[in-house]
Amino acid sequence: MPTSFYHVMVRVLDLEKSMAFYEALGFREDRRHSSEKGRYTNVHMTAEGDEKSTLELTFNWDGDDGLPADSRHFGHIALLVDDIYAMCSALSDMGVTINRPPHDGRMAFVRSPDNISIELLQRGDALPAQEPWASMENTGHW
Repeated sequence: MPTSFYHVMVRVLDLEKSMAFYEALGFREDRRHSSEKGRYTNVHMTAEGDEKSTLELTFNWDGDDGLPADSRHFGHIALLVDDIYAMCSALSDMGVTINRPPHDGRMAFVRSPDNISIELLQRGDALPAQEPWASMENTGHW
């Protein structure tokens, strides 16, 4: 039986802040489920043009005590973007740190409000190198 990608789940600490971050990346809320018994809310978001694959944001009402403080164990989410420079500019304008700027016009890394690494990849060929991105230093880790 073939395997199909269904969703990626990430735990979030501030649902509204995290949703705003992913909305800036082109995601929209598709559906939401809250469980009084389980004390959580799941918000499924889809990328415009790819409604089959879902990003599931899980917000635990009572916090995430006992979970690792750094989400590096997760790896990253990779997203194709139409204009990597415009995307990085928009995120930077929101106060998001561009950890690995798109020096090469092809790839950048940022972190979500919940410390999830997000890899941004230019759709198609790399864009020509452009300042300030080409000479911008890396910040932190991704």
